[in-house]
Amino acid sequence: MYDLDVLPDTELDPGTNVLIAGPPLTGKRQIALDILASGADRGDGSIVVTTKDSAEKILSAFTERVGGDVDVGIVDCVTKQRGIGTIEADPRVKYASSPVDMTGIGIKLSEFLQEFYEERGVTENRVLLYSISTLLMYSDLQTVFRFLHVFTGRIQSANALGVYVVDSTAHDDQTMNTLKQLFDGVIEVDQGDENGPEINTVGLAT
Repeated sequence: MYDLDVLPDTELDPGTNVLIAGPPLTGKRQIALDILASGADRGDGSIVVTTKDSAEKILSAFTERVGGDVDVGIVDCVTKQRGIGTIEADPRVKYASSPVDMTGIGIKLSEFLQEFYEERGVTENRVLLYSISTLLMYSDLQTVFRFLHVFTGRIQSANALGVYVVDSTAHDDQTMNTLKQLFDGVIEVDQGDENGPEINTVGLAT
């Protein structure tokens, strides 16, 4: 079972896929990273597929939360495409050519899952895809839906926990309803108050 510190008393079965949806600037990425970090504190593996921020930025935010000695892997779909940052031989990072390279993204994810299991003995992994909205900027809904269908299936077969972030205000209702079919539950994030964002869940037993 996978505990979620951001949702007290919530445990999710292995193979569960969860969508985090909300407007910009509501802390969706931080919530997603917190879900991974809470697992890393327990010895779970952490894999981030980033189509929005560079591996360097994600690693900095993640290791600041958990420290450096954790099993983490980043699939960076940004650096090669934008030509920004430095591509270094870091075993924690694998590079896809762009967010359009969905075959490459899937291969890199599988490589990390296999590496964690066979070489590190990590049997429980949390996988974050940040962000679906970026994928939809470069490809049509049908293509992204097919990719996510395969991606979520890979999470299920690996008994991992899949976490996905989408900017709900960037897409129409039909797109959002189509995407939601792929997930076991949704964490809806909205502007809150000084105590943090407002979080509601759909389809997740608590």
